[in-house]
Amino acid sequence: MNLENIEAFVYVMHYGSFNKAAEALYLSQPSVTARIQSLERELDCKLFDRNGKQVRITEEGKRFLPYAQQLMLTYRKGRQLIGSKKAVPDEARIGCTVSVSNYLIPRILPVLSRQFPETTYKFSTGRTEEIADKVLGREVDIGFVRYVDHPNLQSEKFYEDPIRLYVFQGHPFLREKKVTVEAIAEQPLVFFECGALDWLRIHRIFENLNRPPNILIQTDNSEMAKKLIVQKAGIAFLPGLSAEQEVFGKKLFPVAVPEIEGISLQTNLIYRHGEQTPLLDALLQIGRDLRRNGAFRRLAQS
Repeated sequence: MNLENIEAFVYVMHYGSFNKAAEALYLSQPSVTARIQSLERELDCKLFDRNGKQVRITEEGKRFLPYAQQLMLTYRKGRQLIGSKKAVPDEARIGCTVSVSNYLIPRILPVLSRQFPETTYKFSTGRTEEIADKVLGREVDIGFVRYVDHPNLQSEKFYEDPIRLYVFQGHPFLREKKVTVEAIAEQPLVFFECGALDWLRIHRIFENLNRPPNILIQTDNSEMAKKLIVQKAGIAFLPGLSAEQEVFGKKLFPVAVPEIEGISLQTNLIYRHGEQTPLLDALLQIGRDLRRNGAFRRLAQS
């Protein structure tokens, strides 16, 4: 039985479309159709009912799906076992979002360099979708992104960065024992968001108010948001790592808001199934250490 045919079946099931499965596999739509037809001949049954662009899995397809997924998983685990024994590459190609490149990588890289002194690093930045495509297309080896769901990618939680409200020096909120959502909504807001679902949760804290929050400026650039706060153009919700230096320099000040406790910006590490390396293992361990310690101080000392 051809594993490529089984892979095509799992992809069509995952995406609900022959066209989308073809895009994800970097194949033409007729090639995916041919693989499904070949698998159907091997199994002597129909796996999908097709009605124009509508694709619906048959009862036989539903029964076969868990076995197809298990076959792919077994194959990938085998590749992973072999890949784990490969030597550390001379060059590590890493893709990441802009915020990761600004705030996470400068803290992680010294640790990696101590462990792998002979390895050089090539970084490229982009949106989560762009980085995922580059990992799939083997343009980069590892990606630091937001949440990704793809059947050919392994995604591991790396770091959760708490989102807090930040104000400038002398702001009246610094004299308040408790800051309400209503009071925040009346303030000029610089709203930074980077497309992650966590920012929807920030928006929702204002849903029950009689009028919308006073958002003066929206930006996807945290550096711009920070400078605007320092210049007293408004206040903003920011991930903790992005504001750490300004807090240390007493230019920005975090304010406790009970309604946003527990909201954080999650960074995931993605890589292709079956391509585990010592460098990737080291990164996964760094991620576990960060989540356990909750800060970078011990990481810097390791």
